[in-house]
Amino acid sequence: MTKSYRGVFPVVPTTFSETGDLDLDSQRRVLDCMVDQGSDGVCILANYSEQFLLSDEERSELAELCLSHVDGRVPVIVTCSHFSTRIAADRAREAAALGAAMIMLMPPYHGASLRGSEQGIYEQFARVSDAAGIPIMVQDAPLSGVTLSVSFLARMATEIEQVRYFKIETPMAADKLRALIAAGGDAIEGPFDGEEAITLMADLNAGATGTMPSALLPDLLKPLVDAHRACDTDNAAAQYARMLPLINFENRQCGLRACKAVFKEGGVIASEHVRHPMPPLTSETRAQLLQLAAQVEPLALRWGR
Repeated sequence: MTKSYRGVFPVVPTTFSETGDLDLDSQRRVLDCMVDQGSDGVCILANYSEQFLLSDEERSELAELCLSHVDGRVPVIVTCSHFSTRIAADRAREAAALGAAMIMLMPPYHGASLRGSEQGIYEQFARVSDAAGIPIMVQDAPLSGVTLSVSFLARMATEIEQVRYFKIETPMAADKLRALIAAGGDAIEGPFDGEEAITLMADLNAGATGTMPSALLPDLLKPLVDAHRACDTDNAAAQYARMLPLINFENRQCGLRACKAVFKEGGVIASEHVRHPMPPLTSETRAQLLQLAAQVEPLALRWGR
């Protein structure tokens, strides 16, 4: 039995030069900053890592670099989602061999209308479980367009050996987390909040034991999560209220570009470039983001200065 993971596990942004090439020096600095933020673990190659803009060769290069550079300082989750079960299993096997602590997997989908059936989803997770031999986090997010019922998630948790963690990002996430914990019992080893912590307090109140935000402000989220775990909910709520304007602005106005802008401003990375066809932040949105960040002073805003 492996150790249970809980707490704050932010997504690692992928860093590029101004010409769009991988910037591996900045990537190492990002990882060092995230460890200094007090992250309980990190997740690489996720959607907020721009995984959909990376080649297979770049994925492998980043996985090897991130796991070797972190070097056991914190657990690393590797996202291995793919519509192809064979590719997902190969990715998971490679990640486990490199030292990943966990695999994150979305249900198989492709484009706007191609989805795996419930049986196909079950079989994919079972094969990835066999291939990796390490815990799996199910990412239940609207991006896939797949509806994962509470009963189906609980069934996978009880029947598939490595399916133990669940990142719930759907509408009414708190109700789904609460129902999943009730239905799956001890098989639900790690119920996690997601979506940049936009519903974090409700999700913690529902029983979430971890959160997977961006790398924008894990140093501010960790004391909140720790306070809630210690049943100091008033303190946790007060901390959340202070940072909520920034969390909301990231979630609704910036997306994955927010973290990069703050990391660039704080001297962590050389460029906040995002790959085409994603547009950069407008100057007005970027200015508002940095103004909100300055009010709460996340570590990333000053780490490299």
